[in-house]
Amino acid sequence: MSVKNLADNSVSHTKTRRVFIGAGGAAIKMLQMTGLPESKYYAGFPVGGLFLMTDNPDVVNAHTAKVYGRAELGAPPMSVPHIDTRYIDGKKYVLFGPFATYSNKFLKNGSQADLLASATKDNALPMAAVGLDNLDLVKYLVSQVSLSPEQKMAELRKYYPEAKQADWIENQGGQRVQIIKKLPNEPAKLQFGTEIFASQDGTLSALLGASPGASTSPNMMLDLLAKSFPDEVQGKWNAKLLEIIPSYGQDLAKNPELLDEVRTDTSRTLGLVYTSKTQSTPEPQDSADVPEPTKFVPSPDAKEPVVEVGEESQTEPKKVA
Repeated sequence: MSVKNLADNSVSHTKTRRVFIGAGGAAIKMLQMTGLPESKYYAGFPVGGLFLMTDNPDVVNAHTAKVYGRAELGAPPMSVPHIDTRYIDGKKYVLFGPFATYSNKFLKNGSQADLLASATKDNALPMAAVGLDNLDLVKYLVSQVSLSPEQKMAELRKYYPEAKQADWIENQGGQRVQIIKKLPNEPAKLQFGTEIFASQDGTLSALLGASPGASTSPNMMLDLLAKSFPDEVQGKWNAKLLEIIPSYGQDLAKNPELLDEVRTDTSRTLGLVYTSKTQSTPEPQDSADVPEPTKFVPSPDAKEPVVEVGEESQTEPKKVA
């Protein structure tokens, strides 16, 4: 495998039995460079996201939550509007969005030629067909890109009526390259999730599409292991996987006792309140301090509840979003 350093144009060579491509929006382009026959089934559609952001103490101190709304008709799944607290470089902010943006770049700091460069004789027609089959999405993107600052603030005020335009600035998020996939004898499809690609011999794999969050990352990596190391997963690795994840390979919907065991252990680890249906809550085995259950208590100076962990409060929450 040859690797070129774009900073100084130096080239290094490495011999390896397996390669994993985890390059964000550039993963599609790198997969195409492998020349694998399976790679011709994929193309990419870049979508960006813009957020309104504030660090006004009066706003950020009154909001410690993540509140979701509903996506507009024709909007893609990742466009569900939400207002939430973020810590960036140790500083607290409140963000609202996303508003869709469009760029031909596959990376935030990529090239406007990325989309055109990814088109091949195998995926050009599927890309065009996806555009025709998703006119609602095209219309949505056009409407989002044309929004004025005042119109974006109007969307924010649906969630925070007291928002002042002087407190909020626009912040461009990253790029996401959605998968366009065309399998033989099937129509091209635009996919909004995450997909693990694996070559037929399992020696090359790639993470394509949306970057997995904390809740989906473990499942993505287990999927990667199953596709790239099927013999090991079913053989010598299976006992260790079951030790780490007792529910691995099990259908929890058909095994209520195992489901209860998993929920009990998870709740103990996270310090959440859960009453076991079949057993008593086990004590921590590693002598680690388990935090008290999280309680939502309204701050005297806030219109929305804030999170308070620790001693019980005598104040009952008035509202939980």
